[in-house]
Amino acid sequence: MKLTRTVFVRTNRRRFITACIATLALCPAFLPSTSLAQGGNSYKVRLAPAPPLGLRGEGRTPASFVAGLGSATATLSGKKLTVNGTFDKMASPATVAKVGVGLTTGARLDLVYDLTISKGQGTPPGTSGTISGTFELTPAQVEGLKAGKLYIQINSEGAPNGHLLGWLLK
Repeated sequence: MKLTRTVFVRTNRRRFITACIATLALCPAFLPSTSLAQGGNSYKVRLAPAPPLGLRGEGRTPASFVAGLGSATATLSGKKLTVNGTFDKMASPATVAKVGVGLTTGARLDLVYDLTISKGQGTPPGTSGTISGTFELTPAQVEGLKAGKLYIQINSEGAPNGHLLGWLLK
């Protein structure tokens, strides 16, 4: 009698566990959401005044010429990177926006991809607007993105070597 009861309990336990697993697998509430699944491929950028380039003041842009703020998001799908963002309150009109690859986070190196600038109203005109672009990264650049080596730089008339700057980070 005891052996029969043990077999019955084990069989029912297996059926119960199998039913639970099947229910969880079919229930949408327990499936990972798309936003969570894409979270690993989404990056945020905070654009802030860029530190000046140049040694001992040579070729440096005066701090009074650099002001503003912005933000952007980037989404990686395979090797395709899509960037969208905004900027505002720059001290002079934007001229170009690019994505660059640095040696490490915080160390600028090469500007490699052009972003499209749509200049908003702003005072003076061009001191606010949007940036966007889509391009295909090399495998090394994908790894660089994941390691925090990619950045966005917006240049302006008053700061041609970088007005706003931000790193693409998780």
